[in-house]
Amino acid sequence: MMRTVNLKRLSTASYGGLLERVEFLRSKLRWSSSLDRTQIEILLDLCTGLREEVLRLSRMERQRQIEPLTPTRANRSQAERRQGLVERNFIFEGVFGESPKLLETLEIAEKVAPTDLPVLIDGESGTGKELMAKVIHVNGKRSKGPFISVNCGAIPHDLVESELFGYVKGAFTGAVNDRKGKFEAAHGGTIFLDEIGELPLAGQVKLLRVLQSQEIQKVGSDKIIEIDARIVAATNQNLMDMASKGFFREDLFFRLSIIHVSLPPLRERRDEIPLLLEYYCDEAAEKLERRPVQLSPRLRQLLEHYAYPGNIRELRNIVYRLSCLAGDTADIVHLPDTVRQRRDVEAITPTTAPSINLDENVIRLDSEQALAEIKKIASNHAEKQYLQKALTGTRGNVAELARRTGMNRSYLQMLLKKHGLSSKDFRPAVT
Repeated sequence: MMRTVNLKRLSTASYGGLLERVEFLRSKLRWSSSLDRTQIEILLDLCTGLREEVLRLSRMERQRQIEPLTPTRANRSQAERRQGLVERNFIFEGVFGESPKLLETLEIAEKVAPTDLPVLIDGESGTGKELMAKVIHVNGKRSKGPFISVNCGAIPHDLVESELFGYVKGAFTGAVNDRKGKFEAAHGGTIFLDEIGELPLAGQVKLLRVLQSQEIQKVGSDKIIEIDARIVAATNQNLMDMASKGFFREDLFFRLSIIHVSLPPLRERRDEIPLLLEYYCDEAAEKLERRPVQLSPRLRQLLEHYAYPGNIRELRNIVYRLSCLAGDTADIVHLPDTVRQRRDVEAITPTTAPSINLDENVIRLDSEQALAEIKKIASNHAEKQYLQKALTGTRGNVAELARRTGMNRSYLQMLLKKHGLSSKDFRPAVT
């Protein structure tokens, strides 16, 4: 006799028990000899639908449990949240600022990294989706395993299966040897599926089966191979919109987006631009084996106000170009024409830039400027003056300054770099 289950009264723990029973039923059906294959496929589809619904209800239940905790985190300042990530030894290759959206994404990444849950990352091109996938990998328990990156948009549609799952000798013309696929190569680590929205529907079906069973079959083989790889996917498209139009499987979207994070564009995290400029100037100097290029004041102003339609990738490319073409100091002339000809760049060239004299507490505007921009410039100026005075008081001792201010030393070093200050300049001369 079949026992009915009231889904509305199940706790999150009960969902797990029900899922276990569904998986047991699926396993029995898969190897049943009393049903024909068509009947088995129908029942398996029903089980899959039930499983997806249970997962959706379970996520909703967890979200309701988390919501009451949200105000507590919201009350913390952005600086405190950023400092907390630094102090917890959160590994992040590069630099990051205090954008609320980015901090939320990093906090989610920190929590999900130790698990094996699939993660879906979305954001505009160049916002750092692969970097975020690596952050999740290196902060998790699979950090010693391989990180395999796959650009789904670069794989020809007829080669998707052989690229992802491999093939055996003789599977097709030219298959002279067995070959591992990307999933086998990622065993024990993480596989990053970039541009997942470009995967053809046939490939999406295969990927869905891998997510469900953690098993693959090489092209030309009937042998089942168990795989152990965490899946992180990324897209710059709206997958839900694609699903509604029939270009992306909705069930695959829900499978991939158990943890769904979004990376804001660089124009929404402008506080990072000065940090990124310094970071990539140093990186380019190391790669090109030269001294870090200096930016002229008018070039720095332009770069800090530029819109960056290509986001962080465009900023990095600009800095590498400047480092290659300029001598000791780069200026606007070293920028590519595509940047110099943009209207937002023309609006902030030195001939129309506002004149601001903060030392005399006078702000003279030769053109219109948003109040927010004036506040930002004033804030940066005050921050630099504070650091200069504090360094003078500690005679250039950064460790002592960190103790007095209660700031993390690495964060303090980052602020000094941001404002072009060196602790050595504040140390007493040796006689």
